[in-house]
Amino acid sequence: MRVTERVSAIEYAIRDVIPYARKLEKKGKEIIYLNIGDPVKFGFDTPEHVKQALFEAVKEGFNGYSSSEGVLELREAVCEKEKKVNSVEISPENVIVTNGISEAIQMIMAAIVDKGDEILVPGPTYPPYISYVNFFGGKPVSYRTVEENGWQPDVSDIRSKVTDATRGIVVINPNNPCGALYDEKIVKEMVNLAGEYGLLLISDEIYDRIVYEKKFVSTSHLAEDVPVLGLNGFSKAYLMTGWRLGYMYFYDPEGKLRELRDNVVKEARIRLCCNTPVQRAGIEALRGPQDHIKEMVEKLRERRDYSLKRLNELDGISCAKPEGAFYVFPKVHEIGSRWKNDFQFVRDVLENTGILLVHGSGFDVTYGSGHFRGVFLPSIEVLKTAFDRLERFM
Repeated sequence: MRVTERVSAIEYAIRDVIPYARKLEKKGKEIIYLNIGDPVKFGFDTPEHVKQALFEAVKEGFNGYSSSEGVLELREAVCEKEKKVNSVEISPENVIVTNGISEAIQMIMAAIVDKGDEILVPGPTYPPYISYVNFFGGKPVSYRTVEENGWQPDVSDIRSKVTDATRGIVVINPNNPCGALYDEKIVKEMVNLAGEYGLLLISDEIYDRIVYEKKFVSTSHLAEDVPVLGLNGFSKAYLMTGWRLGYMYFYDPEGKLRELRDNVVKEARIRLCCNTPVQRAGIEALRGPQDHIKEMVEKLRERRDYSLKRLNELDGISCAKPEGAFYVFPKVHEIGSRWKNDFQFVRDVLENTGILLVHGSGFDVTYGSGHFRGVFLPSIEVLKTAFDRLERFM
């Protein structure tokens, strides 16, 4: 059966590397999976009160379809959270509940990208932003982020890449894959640039509550009259990765996004709705106790510090300090000589050490090549094993 070109061209580096590890596992090799950002896989458990809310929703018969935009009470809870945590004022009618952020990205790109349209994405970036722009016939254009400056965006480079075909600018803050936390001044400059050219800002903020020394500032908080499409979800801070619950909101003080919102709602209708009992649990996640977040961040800070120290002690590797999320994105200095490319490096590491990493070019060929992404989610004991193996290998 013939398949379309747009489907056969899909790539997702984070999961595309798994089959190589599975083959080695079948041969008896122990694999340490440092490729996927799933805290639940590493001992961070979904809060008990959130689990209980799901059980009770099912028992109480909260099992039918919800509205396509999402349960009203959940959308109200999202507004409360964004106001309390990020100082962003939005209304429930400007919130759409989605099956994780991935579905939100798909819906947004389907609504704003026609053939030949360009979307500016950070280089390196979370791969679905590249894949979905390509899927709908557009062109993802990566803008420079500066490794020597903690992977902060280069606003002058963004400006140089704006064309008549540009439809929007993606902001991922805190950043995946680099762990960068963008300076408030730089985010404000990006807001001003979007306002100057009349471009949509798409701000992915799913790691907003997983930050370390510095304070996170939401793009929408700085936006004033510039419209922002905000993306967030429950997978990371609320440890609900497999529950697949997220949301998008339209920060739209002047009503410029009304048509876009109405048409994204149409997309929500054709997939009916998100999981209804899980939406009830999402309400409890936002309104219930938040203590687990502080505990999680403290553990992650310790694991971040340990990983950063070990990486920067390795021959031929250097790593900028992650200020948010739970990723490292180190540079491998001998790629191009000892290894042909970063994919070859990752395969070599896997075959010789059993450590599964993700090649940096899978996050952007221009700015990600020569690097790899790993997670620092495992315990210090597991991380020590991994870094001891990597040290011997290097």
